[in-house]
Amino acid sequence: MISIQNLSIHFTGQDLFTDINFMIREKDRIGLVGKNGAGKTTLIKIIAGLEQPSHGNVVMSDDVTVGYLPQEKNIHSTKTVLDETMTAFDEYHQIEKKLAQLQEELSERTDYESAGYQKLCEKMSTLNERLILIGGHSIEGEAERILVGLGFDHDDMYRAMNEFSNGWQMRVELAKILLRKPNLLLLDEPTNHLDIESIQWLEGYLKSYYGSIFMVSHDRAFLDHITIRTIEISGGKIYDYKCAYTEFVERREERIDLQKAAYDNQQREIKDIEAFIERFRYKATKAKQVQSRVKQLEKMDIVEIDDRDKSVMHFKFPPAPHSGKVTLELNHVGKCYDEKCILNDINLLIPRGEKIAFVGRNGEGKSTLSKIIAGVLDYTGEVKLGHEVKIGYYAQNQQDMLDPEKTVFETLDDVATGDMRVKVKSLLGAFLFSGETIDKKVKVLSGGEKARLSLAKMLLFPTNLLILDEPTNHLDMLSKDILKSALIQFDGTLIVVSHDRDFLQGLTNKVYEFKKPHIKEYIGDIYDFLEEKRIKELDDLNKKQKYQPQEVQTSQSKIDYEAKKKDDREKRRIEKEIKRLEEEIEEREQELAMLDEIMADPTSHPEVKIDDDFYWSYGKKKEELQNLMDKWGELAM
Repeated sequence: MISIQNLSIHFTGQDLFTDINFMIREKDRIGLVGKNGAGKTTLIKIIAGLEQPSHGNVVMSDDVTVGYLPQEKNIHSTKTVLDETMTAFDEYHQIEKKLAQLQEELSERTDYESAGYQKLCEKMSTLNERLILIGGHSIEGEAERILVGLGFDHDDMYRAMNEFSNGWQMRVELAKILLRKPNLLLLDEPTNHLDIESIQWLEGYLKSYYGSIFMVSHDRAFLDHITIRTIEISGGKIYDYKCAYTEFVERREERIDLQKAAYDNQQREIKDIEAFIERFRYKATKAKQVQSRVKQLEKMDIVEIDDRDKSVMHFKFPPAPHSGKVTLELNHVGKCYDEKCILNDINLLIPRGEKIAFVGRNGEGKSTLSKIIAGVLDYTGEVKLGHEVKIGYYAQNQQDMLDPEKTVFETLDDVATGDMRVKVKSLLGAFLFSGETIDKKVKVLSGGEKARLSLAKMLLFPTNLLILDEPTNHLDMLSKDILKSALIQFDGTLIVVSHDRDFLQGLTNKVYEFKKPHIKEYIGDIYDFLEEKRIKELDDLNKKQKYQPQEVQTSQSKIDYEAKKKDDREKRRIEKEIKRLEEEIEEREQELAMLDEIMADPTSHPEVKIDDDFYWSYGKKKEELQNLMDKWGELAM
């Protein structure tokens, strides 16, 4: 469907990737992976036609449609959510208009057998098929279904777009792309603005999507559930694997281990050959063997080991200062904005060492409660911190709180105190900032680099209560794994807000689900919570099916009785028809037997003239008998 041919792109004199080639086929499910800055977003933009490569081509057929979702987009719409979503059907209205024009053109033509007439008919058929695919006559219902799946309430659909945050507006952009049903979906971090429920809905939708999917994601579980192929960008090259992400990681390690073993064997062989050449170089009797080995070295293809990025941040949180047995206590905590209550009567008791996940749909109060506990938002009720509790808070927009005019080094050095002042450079090095990079200004850093700098800043001050609001945003897979490992080893209390199931799995031992204005506790990790929630929903469904009001049950019994009466009447009619057919079949068989007897001995029946009419009559009766037998067989079944 789409062919990427010898694609290269250069930035500031360096090759981002060089001469890469691969195909995107119909119904492909491809995950594009690689470290931050490897060129994933650039490659997607090139395929979408938004950037031009330095060299090479992207070849696709004219009938291929592409839908591209960027990581971020400035949206300035003042329409309602539903009206903005309905702009996805511009193609639908254009097709309707084109069909009307073609219909009018066909009605004026009389050359029904001509190639031109047939071509118009084919064009109409193709447009009608496309019209059905992108929504048929239920476009508004389909728009509402997708918006609800992505987390919008029915009331939200009539609110103006500018009333929502950028994250919610990006959900509308995703809904528009899904409604257009392009042949190829290009998705750059589609889960960044989604909560767990919306991610699960999107997974189900994409699994059954009719077209191809090519996406960048740092959500391992999301990739594993959808993709069947993984393309890695590393060291300016690509590596194509016919498997999902987790299996790709295993196969990549196996590939590099095999390459390393082959490389080591070859190096030993080269060393032995060079030793032989050096030993017998000046012996005339060995000249032929020496020359042979020199040629062998010249012809040898040196085994290369694929670059494996070893530049990963490495750190652990400092030991948590000692604190009381109770870390945090909330009594009747609430938060309202005007008449809209986000939280109401929240009561929590969190003991020392607890690791808790806050989950739920966006806008249900997770970040609000995190800010209240961190002391950056006012509230009603009581928040009591335990003895000697020191809070470390990582906000969802933590990167935006950094001073853009400061350098990386100044960001930490200006707030470091005591012994930490002399450790700033080593701390930055642990987070991959070294050499000239520590003199970069914050405003030129990528999202991933700002996230790493914010985490480094947190380590300047020992804490025993960590509150992390979406800490994995902008971090690549390896950085997320290292952060998770450090949090598992952290000996203080942890509250983490995240929609990343793989990150949360095994990290927390308790889940609080937010459904404004209340929260509900679940014991276990994220997958225990998801399983319990699924079972509970099935139980609720069963209860609804078992309980029905008396009048409904009575009405259902009446319907069943009427249906049975109708079935009985139909059965009696069929049995009567079968009996009639059997009588006709017997009659036709007797007639044909008589005709067979005449044809077998014509002299015994001189009164019968055997001519064309006789044979026509004989054939007709055989055809009638066959039709009767077919009909009898259908009714008997």
